[in-house]
Amino acid sequence: MEDQYQHISVLLDEAIEGLCIRPTGVYVDCTLGGGGHASRILEKLTSGHLLAFDQDQYAIDKARMRLSKISNQFTLIQDNFQNIQEALAIEGVHEVDGILYDLGVSSFQLDIPERGFSYRFDGPLDMRMDQNASLDAYSVVNSYTEKELTKILYDYGEEKFAPLIARKIVSERKNKPISSTLELVEVIKKALPASALRGGSHPAKQTFQAIRIEVNHELDILKQSLSDGLDLLKVGGRMVVITFHSLEDRIAKQLFKEKTTIQLPKGIPFIPEGYEVKYQLVNKKIILPKEWELEHNNRSHSAKMRIIERIK
Repeated sequence: MEDQYQHISVLLDEAIEGLCIRPTGVYVDCTLGGGGHASRILEKLTSGHLLAFDQDQYAIDKARMRLSKISNQFTLIQDNFQNIQEALAIEGVHEVDGILYDLGVSSFQLDIPERGFSYRFDGPLDMRMDQNASLDAYSVVNSYTEKELTKILYDYGEEKFAPLIARKIVSERKNKPISSTLELVEVIKKALPASALRGGSHPAKQTFQAIRIEVNHELDILKQSLSDGLDLLKVGGRMVVITFHSLEDRIAKQLFKEKTTIQLPKGIPFIPEGYEVKYQLVNKKIILPKEWELEHNNRSHSAKMRIIERIK
């Protein structure tokens, strides 16, 4: 199992450079996954410390073995990054030098059929990042109303055929529950017009994305966690966020804009106390993978990176 599933970290060099790591600093990897970014952070620390979050016990166990070969200057936290402030406080950490979010689903989660994330392998409809959570993909697919399904496919998958797919799911599940990933893929294919099945990306990609986001409440959690994380940064500390679809990127973009712009009431001729900007963008433009990475890592194609620094 150890070597069966490989995870290639996206924008690895750019993320490490963006964090501007101090060897004695305290850093947080909110998305441990396969431990690629965490390993590189740990390699740059001397007396510093890395704290890393993941909900998945398999990810924690796998990363612990990998990181232990580098240093013991790390703490792994099995929790959702929505609890970043509370979880770090338990560890006695109230401010940090840098925080990383790599919001792609880990390759080993995608590639293990039993996890139910992938439309390429047959497995149970699961998609839970926290396997103790009560809501899973089976529940969404088999119990949500047609209206609810249409809404999440539109909102979270940006799927233009959302009504057709939702209607077909509801119709098919009347005969028997849709219980596996490939069963759902076939239902989606039946719902789509022939033109949508020719070329382009996989016809189930956006639907699977939407259901995964719903199961894990990803967008609401991300918005809150980013805001809480920014509050934890020391002056000079940086947050690096790598996103993989427009909904995540929009959340990061809007929050970073809000934090780096003075919000003054109209008509005020001066900047009153308390209105100073505490953060600045490190890069005005988003950072994209270089050509060589696009060629060697297929999962890098939709990646975008933003960096913000605390200045006050």
